[in-house]
Amino acid sequence: MSENILEVRDLQASYGQVDVLRGVALEVKTGEVCVILGANGAGKTTTLRAICNMPIVSSSGSVTFAGEDISNGDTGGIVAQGMAHVPQGRGTFPELSTLENLQLGAYVRKDNEVEDDIDRWFQMFPVLKERKDQAAGSLSGGEQQMLAVSRALMSRPKLLLLDEPSLGLAPIIIEDLFGTFKQINQDEGTTMLIVEQNANLALSIAQSAYVLETGSIALSGPAAQLRDDPAVQEAYLGA
Repeated sequence: MSENILEVRDLQASYGQVDVLRGVALEVKTGEVCVILGANGAGKTTTLRAICNMPIVSSSGSVTFAGEDISNGDTGGIVAQGMAHVPQGRGTFPELSTLENLQLGAYVRKDNEVEDDIDRWFQMFPVLKERKDQAAGSLSGGEQQMLAVSRALMSRPKLLLLDEPSLGLAPIIIEDLFGTFKQINQDEGTTMLIVEQNANLALSIAQSAYVLETGSIALSGPAAQLRDDPAVQEAYLGA
């Protein structure tokens, strides 16, 4: 059994006086794709923000990443330790070019292989190479999502957090994007924790999954098992 790269225990989070997470516990194994499903307002985005200890969230509980307690770590330090977060709504720097966004994604690195990685993601997403001198804000929604993912991968993360990567994209682009996630996971060994409402597609590339309801974990288990669960089918898979 693979060791856990991420362990979350009794995660509580709130925005001001509004409690959003109520004792969330989850584990992500090294090298796997793990999915968090749930309706709007269930606390999925807050879970990712609390794991990164983003200042907008007031949180408590235990978060262990790669064997180290990061519960009280600052977000920048957590990124430097090997966690990257692609937020909901793309997360690019719109006024900078595609190439500049990728270069900025490598700011925590000290090695000499940044250009090699830029070439790698240009090969993975050829349209980004075509748009390398174009302002990120002028790209299409799908292109911006490709850029946001590539920028995050430029830090060579041990764990990639993806918040609703399919949001606002056409079905054919979503299918291609998730196929790319699967390929990156297999080829690069990058562990992924994906928050997603497109349950069918997310479960098809994942090994494990959690269902979040009103700030608490309602169901968890192997992705294939949850995909066959009648309650999950009725609520999320259109069965």
